[in-house]
Amino acid sequence: MSPQAEPTQITKTSIAPMLSVRRGAEAIEFYKAAFGATERFRLDADSGAVVAELSVEGAGFWVTDESPEHYNYSPETLGGGTVRIVLVVEDPHAVLDKAVAAGATIIWPVTDQHGWRLGRVVDPYGHHWEIGKPLA
Repeated sequence: MSPQAEPTQITKTSIAPMLSVRRGAEAIEFYKAAFGATERFRLDADSGAVVAELSVEGAGFWVTDESPEHYNYSPETLGGGTVRIVLVVEDPHAVLDKAVAAGATIIWPVTDQHGWRLGRVVDPYGHHWEIGKPLA
């Protein structure tokens, strides 16, 4: 009798942003306070630099200290970001308010526009977050 093959584990395709920041450990605490993020993975270097995978209700993203030697720059170094993060949530008003209470700055408040209820903040590390949900 031949042994049965183990079922093949299929990896689900996903895309997760990696946010380059200054003060990575501090940024992780901000994302926890602002969005209720939890840590899935974290690596702290002796130098104080950090790389972490975070999750907001199952939606993953990464945070890492910038490292110009690896062409990895924060919005603070670049003078602005090159992407915006779209965070889709049930209550955009509450999440935006929580982010502001944690230290984010409002770019525009939550309003209904183009079929979405949407607002925008910039976090203390220069990343822009559009917080909203599609309207029914």
